[in-house]
Amino acid sequence: MTATHEAAAVSPLPAAEPQPAPGATLPRRPLAARAAAELLGTAALVAVVVGSGIQATELTRDVGLQLLANSMATVFGLGVLILLLGPVSGAHFNPVVTLAEWWTGRRGRAGVTIREAAVYVPAQIAGAIAGAILADAMFAKPMVQWSTHDRSAGHLLLGEVVATAGLVLLIFGLARTDQLRYAPMAVASYIGAAYWFTSSTSFANPAVTIGRAFTDTFAGIAPGSVAGFIGMQLIGGVIGLALVTLVFTSGRDADR
Repeated sequence: MTATHEAAAVSPLPAAEPQPAPGATLPRRPLAARAAAELLGTAALVAVVVGSGIQATELTRDVGLQLLANSMATVFGLGVLILLLGPVSGAHFNPVVTLAEWWTGRRGRAGVTIREAAVYVPAQIAGAIAGAILADAMFAKPMVQWSTHDRSAGHLLLGEVVATAGLVLLIFGLARTDQLRYAPMAVASYIGAAYWFTSSTSFANPAVTIGRAFTDTFAGIAPGSVAGFIGMQLIGGVIGLALVTLVFTSGRDADR
């Protein structure tokens, strides 16, 4: 969206950057800027998840209301973060998404390279840990306290497979159908729904899972449960990519 000269003269907001012509692609940002966006975005996402969970438990003892508040804050926060940082790094905030993009792009398609993925994933994990510590600090909780919330039950692990497979199917399905412009709303909406329809409340993200082990609050996960969750998330990512291939294969791909 471009402003007229008259509007720009009186507006307190900075002028918008020039937009590319229709069909053109935005230039890629430096890798350092993209990694910073992934770190910042993942940190903010975990701060929203953990902070809203703490706030909810301090305001009500009704577990249903706590989950409602936590999920709504996550939906709004995630949508804003994708909208803001998507043009910079793609707004992955999730190692499964990063690895899936590398896998789908390894044959010359657009996507992150293995070198870029090796930078993105540590940035996401560091951001998740920082976000959990920040949320605890804002609510005067111990800044690092291992969670005691055990989540190792089999039905919870199954929930993570379903949640992550659905997330990957959504993101890469949008990409295959040229509808990524709807990603902020669609991805946030899916995560909000998955909070409620999956038994695990939809972590669906290895970095966020690691970060949430650092807080012994409503959103935490015991360190002993982390490996199981991450393993199921990786399996869910593979299933999600398989579903993308099955559902969104074009005629040209089938012929090939």
